Amino acid sequence: MAVASPLPGSVRRRRIRWREHAVGYAFLAPWLVGFFAFVAGPMAASALLAFTDYNVILPPRWVGLSNFQALAQDQRFYLSLYNTAYYTFLGVPAQLAVALALALLLNTRVRFADAFRSAYYIPTVAPVVASIYLWVWMFNYDYGLINALVRLIGLAPVQWLWDPQVTKISIIIFSLTRVGTQMIIFLAGLQGVPDELYESAAIDGANGWQRFRSITVPMISPLLFLNLVLGIISSFQVFTVAYIATKGGPVDSTLFYVLYLYHHGFQNFRMGFASAMAWILFAIIMLFKIVQFRMSRYWVYYESGTSGAGPRASR
Repeated sequence: MAVASPLPGSVRRRRIRWREHAVGYAFLAPWLVGFFAFVAGPMAASALLAFTDYNVILPPRWVGLSNFQALAQDQRFYLSLYNTAYYTFLGVPAQLAVALALALLLNTRVRFADAFRSAYYIPTVAPVVASIYLWVWMFNYDYGLINALVRLIGLAPVQWLWDPQVTKISIIIFSLTRVGTQMIIFLAGLQGVPDELYESAAIDGANGWQRFRSITVPMISPLLFLNLVLGIISSFQVFTVAYIATKGGPVDSTLFYVLYLYHHGFQNFRMGFASAMAWILFAIIMLFKIVQFRMSRYWVYYESGTSGAGPRASR
C-alpha cells in the first residue's frame, strides 16, 4: 500500500498563511461591514446625489453641475463659509491656548491635583445639549450670570446671543469650556518631558519663559499638531450650539456651514444640493489637512531627531 507523500513545504506555508488571513478578516468583518454600510456607501451615494435634484420623495433627477453653479451664486453660502472661518481662526487658537494653560497649571505639584483635573474635565463629558441650555441661561441679557458679573464691575450688559457683532464670540466662549480632552492630551505630553532638560536649562540661566519656549513647546509639538488638526476638523463641523442657542441668527450671524447644509437637506429636503455642499466641505477640510501636514515639517519636533509628519530619515 502506497503511503501518501507529505505536502511540499511551500504548499503548507500557503495554507497556513491563508488560515491566518481568514482569521484576520473574520475579526475585521464587523468593522468592514459597518464601514461599507455606514461610511463608504453613504459617501458614494452622496457623491452621485450631488449631481442630481433629489427631494427624498421623488426619484433623483440628473442635473449635472447645476447644484454647484447655484452654490456659486448663493450669498448665504459665502456667508456660512465666512462664519465658519471666523469661528475656526479665532476659536481653535483660543481653545489650544486655554487647554495648554490648564495643562500647565495642572502639571504643577499642588494639593488636590486630581480633583482639579476632574473638575476641569467634567464639562467635556457633560451632555452637550444640557451644557448649551445652561450657557443660554448664563448669556441671558436680563438675568444671566455673565451680565450680572458685568454689571457688578460697573459695565453695561451685553446682548451676548442677540447682537450680531457678539454672537460668534459668545459661541467661541462656550467652546472654551469643552477643551478637557485637549487639556488631558497636553497634560500627558507635559508629564513626558524629562526633568533633566529643565534642570540643565536652569543651570544655564534660562528663565521660565525661555524654558517654555525652547523645551516645553518643541517637546509637545506633536501633541500641538494633533490638537490643531482635530480642532480644525471639529470647528468646520460646528452645528449643535448654533442650532440650539441661536438657530443661525440673529441676521444669519451664526449661520455656520453645517447648519446651512442641514437647512437644505433636512428642512427643505434638497438632498442633492446638500450633498454638493457636503463634498465642498470635504474638499475644504482636505485642503487644510494637506497644508497643515506640509507645514508641520517646519515646526513639529520628534524625539528621533527629525521634524515633520512625513517619513523619518534613516539613521
